[in-house]
Amino acid sequence: MLKVGLVGLGYWGPNLARVLANNERCEFSACCDLDPRKLGKATRQYPSVKGYSSFDELLKSDIDAVFIATNIGTHYDLAKRALLSGKHVFVEKPLADSSDKAAELTRIGHFANRTLMTGHTFIYSPPVIKVKELIDSGALGDLRYISISRVNLGLYQKDVDVIWDLAVHDLSILLYWLGENPVQAWSFGRACVHTKRDVAFLWFKFPSGVIASCEVSWLAPQKMRRTCVIGSDKMVVYDDLDPVEKVKLFERGVNLAAPSDFGEFQLTYRLGDVVSPNLANVEPLAMEIDHFLKCVETGETPVTNGEFGTEVVRAIETAIEGVQAEPLVEVEAA
Repeated sequence: MLKVGLVGLGYWGPNLARVLANNERCEFSACCDLDPRKLGKATRQYPSVKGYSSFDELLKSDIDAVFIATNIGTHYDLAKRALLSGKHVFVEKPLADSSDKAAELTRIGHFANRTLMTGHTFIYSPPVIKVKELIDSGALGDLRYISISRVNLGLYQKDVDVIWDLAVHDLSILLYWLGENPVQAWSFGRACVHTKRDVAFLWFKFPSGVIASCEVSWLAPQKMRRTCVIGSDKMVVYDDLDPVEKVKLFERGVNLAAPSDFGEFQLTYRLGDVVSPNLANVEPLAMEIDHFLKCVETGETPVTNGEFGTEVVRAIETAIEGVQAEPLVEVEAA
């Protein structure tokens, strides 16, 4: 049985600890954090787990794999050290704070013959998988565009802005659904409350012609997790907050009829049924961790491997650099 260790017991780490402790593929044997209070709480909750205040000491133990759930700025250094120590590595999203660092981690993982996986949890959720199936099957027809809203009031992060905190989820979903990387991207945002952007809008264009928009915010009156996928034949709404029908398939659209007279055209609107597909009742985080452990056991390539994690980071950089490369020009009033 694989022995695994967890570094980082802050906001998300305890969720990883819970799932690891219940997974039959591994033995959750070690954890690490600089805060002695968090470390003590974890070892009391899981008495068989040994606590470490030093990451180097954790790496010297007999664990086979490391789960990293620390601040984004530390991902590269911790993952690199773990890979070079011969450990398989799972890194919470995003893989690193730059695509160059992410790509280097991917190369190191291949060189060391160790599994490297990025924790893009949504890729393992039944609603996202179902929409992927609908797209790949051709049920939606030709894809036109995708619009995404991921907004709420907080939680403000200390180390990153709203793009790196929230938009990274939606970029991973877009790349997974479309199977391609954007060729153009733009964004703009504003720091309304603090020094970091807390609201932003991003736009992407893909080689297939599909365009996508993404709205993210820490400064909204209501929490929203809503995505619309528009095809030539059907449309899909994915609402992650809907307790019952997270995915709805709309048999709706617009048809352009051949003109009967010169210069004349007619539009007809299809208003068909709305279907809510049956979805598996499983926890995405549990599926994600089990997938990583299975890949370590079998040598399979994870769905969200290092290459995938790198492309997500590169897409974010492209959107951010797009606005920096073409700043708005102020026009003087007449």
